[in-house]
Amino acid sequence: MGGAVGEIHGAKIVGLLRRALLEEPRAVLFLIDSGGVRLHEANAGLIAISEIMRAVLEVRAGGIPVLALVGGSCGAFGGMGIVAKLCSAVLISEEGRLALSGPEVIETVAGVEEFDSKDRALVWRVTGGKHRYLMGDCAELVEDDVASFREAAVACVTAVTHDVSTLESLQARQHRLEQRIERFAGFNDGLDVWRSLGIEQPESVPMLDRGATVALKGRMEA
Repeated sequence: MGGAVGEIHGAKIVGLLRRALLEEPRAVLFLIDSGGVRLHEANAGLIAISEIMRAVLEVRAGGIPVLALVGGSCGAFGGMGIVAKLCSAVLISEEGRLALSGPEVIETVAGVEEFDSKDRALVWRVTGGKHRYLMGDCAELVEDDVASFREAAVACVTAVTHDVSTLESLQARQHRLEQRIERFAGFNDGLDVWRSLGIEQPESVPMLDRGATVALKGRMEA
């Protein structure tokens, strides 16, 4: 089912998040590996996603960080991609993927000329962990193993000291997104985006290991 979320699955996730409000753990770790809503459940699936969104924000408002860990075979797409970005932070591996519409959905709706879902290299250049990290959509890029995710999660929980968004911070984030849309309008490949970011050899990015990618981002931000 591609990790699809339906009414019952969503209710269980919401129940877990509400329990966190009662037990007040240091953090909630949200391991996301989902293509989004279970389409054949229609509105029930959409409502389930909306309830998860509300529950994530309620937990964060209660002072409990919610960390999204994305490294599975399905990635985080559709409604669960939105849920991931509602979390306090996203930790992702190179093999992880994060986006709204999945490659197959884009191809089905807009045609293969718009996006070829069978072009695996293109898929990862547009939705993969390295691209999301370089774009600032993820807090950490981690090695694709349990130990690395655990280490990064522990460090992230320690670093998150104030997890409640203000109106001003949300407005600033919206402004940055509007600037990003304008800057990258018309681009259809991560290579074009990386080149615009000032990366001299964008075609080399897919071959970089985790350490080299982190160092590259550090130079970009310096």
